[in-house]
Amino acid sequence: MTTSLSMSKAINEGLRRAMTDDDKVLLMGEDIGRLGGVFRVTEGLLAEFGENRVLDTPLAESGIIGAAIGLAMRGYRPVCEIQFDGFIFPGFDQITSQLAKLTSRHEGTASFPVVIRVPYGGHVGAVEHHQESPEAYFAHTPGLRVVSPSTPQDAYWMIQQSIASSDPVLFFEPKSRYWPKGVVDLEQPTAPLHSTVVVREGTDATLVGHGAMVAMLLQAAEIAESEGTSLEVVDLRSLSPVDYDPLFASVEKTGRLVVAQEAHGNVSVGSEIAATVTERAFYSLEAPVLRVSGFDAPFPPAKLESVFLPDADRILDAVDRALAY
Repeated sequence: MTTSLSMSKAINEGLRRAMTDDDKVLLMGEDIGRLGGVFRVTEGLLAEFGENRVLDTPLAESGIIGAAIGLAMRGYRPVCEIQFDGFIFPGFDQITSQLAKLTSRHEGTASFPVVIRVPYGGHVGAVEHHQESPEAYFAHTPGLRVVSPSTPQDAYWMIQQSIASSDPVLFFEPKSRYWPKGVVDLEQPTAPLHSTVVVREGTDATLVGHGAMVAMLLQAAEIAESEGTSLEVVDLRSLSPVDYDPLFASVEKTGRLVVAQEAHGNVSVGSEIAATVTERAFYSLEAPVLRVSGFDAPFPPAKLESVFLPDADRILDAVDRALAY
């Protein structure tokens, strides 16, 4: 059975299904109950499941994560919403110093199935602390799983797969993709949670990204095709762990790789992808791996975000440089 859903609605439906299937799943966050969240992702769930399972919390991210850790210890599967990406830092210590380390601290005898939902990224014209891409901080931290869907189909299934995981999962939701609709298969997921997927076949170069950047890569590939260049587009989907085999296979075919992301380029997910492909697929490369990213500066005011964020032109400029070798 298939249906057409926006990403925000797909996550809502995925949460509903997970809560229906397991009464230990509960939601926590600021304004997620009566309001349904600032993006309305949890709309209607309070009325359906009650205030014992959809909890409006105080404005205290550290408290939200700390309470979720305690709940996980008692056998629950809490799903925490961080209202905006820039608000995650008050909870950073609980996430990286406690949640990420607890399974190791217990020598694997205890699991902490906490999911932390994080709307992230730009292209929505928001103010400071409301448009950031902090995913590299968490992908860098052992003990955390980090994923980001790019389509409603993946959002619907990946939120359920994340909740089913025995490990903590950071679930980064590209907020600029909340509203476009897509086809969702309610019976069959795209792939396992930590799988890299080729979303467009090509022969001349590989483009790889995650979250909202995948739509930009597909746009760039469409433009390139009209100019006679065939680009393969790869969606990482999982940032930790990374499923490298499909990416290596793509680079072996095309010989060139461009990595794109909204986040800053310095010490980033894109940096790690570039380094790993260079180390492990060096003899398949016919050109250096090139990176396209946000600039290494604080995210600018809304009127300047189009200058800061990579667009199809910047991606295609990198492709041209790769093809010139």
